[in-house]
Amino acid sequence: MTTQALIVIDVQNAIDDPKWGRRGQREAEVRIAELLAAWRERRLPIVHIRHDSTDPASPYRPGTQGNEFKDEVAPQIGEPVVDKRTNSAFIGTDLMDVLDELQVRSLVVTGVLLENSVDATVRMAAGLGFEVIIPEDAVASVDRKDHRGKNWSAEDVHALALSLLEGEYARITTSAEIIGNLP
Repeated sequence: MTTQALIVIDVQNAIDDPKWGRRGQREAEVRIAELLAAWRERRLPIVHIRHDSTDPASPYRPGTQGNEFKDEVAPQIGEPVVDKRTNSAFIGTDLMDVLDELQVRSLVVTGVLLENSVDATVRMAAGLGFEVIIPEDAVASVDRKDHRGKNWSAEDVHALALSLLEGEYARITTSAEIIGNLP
């Protein structure tokens, strides 16, 4: 069986900033914490991705409280942290080097926002030949307004984003199923 790395993307205090609007999937951090506990118990590889925004107005800007990891999913000593400045965790980072060193070709990707950094990272990972699995209950979306002015609920954004990734880019499942299948 191929060892899977757990990837936790951008789960920082900034995601609670009101600028994002209403968020769905409020239990995502709980599910991510459960996945982290299962990975840690089995000593499987974990990689945390931290968004360091270059936008001076961003709540993800380095040096702010928003840039800090949320307590319930914070890295522990020895767990790699990859800093990124774009939407994809692969662009301009050492993520590929970290994954090569861990000798993994299968990724369980969690985090926020599904329709942004998670999507960009998953698509690139699949293009690089990784097997990608997304636990639908360990990723989160926000309400969005499209270019025509139509409002979409976080739940609809979440469902559509998952459906666009399913198959070609990733396998969609649940955190409980993933944990249940761990060695």
